[in-house]
Amino acid sequence: MGYLNNAVVTVDAILTTKGRELLARNDASFQITQFALGDDEIDYTLYNPNHPSGSAYYGEAIDNMPLLEAFPSELQIMKYKLTTLPRGTAKLPVLDLGYAAITMKQGAQLSVTPQTLNYLGNEQIFETSGYSATVGDVRLFNTFAGQGIQTEASITANANATVTLGTNVSKTVIGTQINLTSTTVNTLFGTNTQLRTTLTVTGLDSGARITIPVTITQQSLTTT
Repeated sequence: MGYLNNAVVTVDAILTTKGRELLARNDASFQITQFALGDDEIDYTLYNPNHPSGSAYYGEAIDNMPLLEAFPSELQIMKYKLTTLPRGTAKLPVLDLGYAAITMKQGAQLSVTPQTLNYLGNEQIFETSGYSATVGDVRLFNTFAGQGIQTEASITANANATVTLGTNVSKTVIGTQINLTSTTVNTLFGTNTQLRTTLTVTGLDSGARITIPVTITQQSLTTT
């Protein structure tokens, strides 16, 4: 990772790990259909309305901040996407999964129902287009599926099951409820008693996003 020269206009485009995974499938699942803008690197506390040189310099410190080169981890970049909200919005939408972290035993089942707070004047807490959920390592789950919504995007995402070949592979599903069943494969643990990954959920209408850690705990084998 490095810095870009912010004195010139530069477009630094690379494929994320997820993009490379889709491209490697060679099954036409790699399709660029949308783009998003983000401001991960911006520290807005540097905006200085008391700058002695006047209003033209209020944002000088922000303008001179270094820009990071693109890097491939989709879990570490574009965390703060720009979004359009109704005029007069006083609070940004935030996601609530009901969990700050998830810990599951082998073979356990769990359903996560995201809610969007501060959304549309608190008139609704579920987003019409649903939520995308990405797990960093799908090997840790026997089941990872979205349900509760039938849109073209959700049907496509939920139909493209990921087949792993011994390496950690992320998977994204879409729904208003995310169902998880943790792995029952003991060999994944090796000498470890726990396996860890992340779950990232994004509201498809609000752009709100949250990432939480997920831990799978191995069940001890008992003999009688």
